[in-house]
Amino acid sequence: MGKNKLARWNELGTFNNVFQPEIGAVAGKDHPVKGTWKTMIFRNMNPVVLELGCGKGEYTVGLAARFPDNNYVGVDIKGARMWRGAKTANDQHLTNVAFLRTRIEFISSFFVENEVDEIWITFPDPHPGEKNSNKRLTSPWFLNRYRQFLKDKGLIHLKTDNTELYNYSKKVVLHNKLQLVESTNDLYSENFSDDILSIQTHYEKLFLKDGLKINYLTFRLDKDKLQEDVPFKTKGT
Repeated sequence: MGKNKLARWNELGTFNNVFQPEIGAVAGKDHPVKGTWKTMIFRNMNPVVLELGCGKGEYTVGLAARFPDNNYVGVDIKGARMWRGAKTANDQHLTNVAFLRTRIEFISSFFVENEVDEIWITFPDPHPGEKNSNKRLTSPWFLNRYRQFLKDKGLIHLKTDNTELYNYSKKVVLHNKLQLVESTNDLYSENFSDDILSIQTHYEKLFLKDGLKINYLTFRLDKDKLQEDVPFKTKGT
């Protein structure tokens, strides 16, 4: 591990806005922070918004700066990247930001029913190919976990450069008859009035520089409806 990366790891452990539980403490178990985000962590009753796979936390911090009446939690497993967002939040004295370093498979160990109001998924691993579809953060496998803590009809946003992931996610939404709020395969050619879509992550800037189009999808998740897999077509059908 390089010196800079090691230094970031060490500094990350000193930040009050970062939670880094051991895997053994959350695999199949509830973490003590579960149910306390408003009362003990943020100490207000404002809405809680998650960014899953937050990377360097650009969206988490950007949203928090724009909307001080919301609380934001960035979730990722890679601490060296998360350090950037956590440090920026501290430097800007943003008290409505926290970061959670964990695998998203364990996300339901940290939030109780109706504790989360909204979810952002920004440029996640697309896991290409049909056999990897259940690893995608918009797959029914994950959506059914979000149902455990996201309020009914809560918004889920997806931004991605990957067309396969975008098309798959849209199919999941339509197959499960969820409310599709907005959808485009070329975000910056549209005239969306909401400037939150203009927040750009490190990777998004690289994708745009390479001439790639940005896909955007937002939909509402039904809390009481089990989400089903999209049936794949087989040869000859």
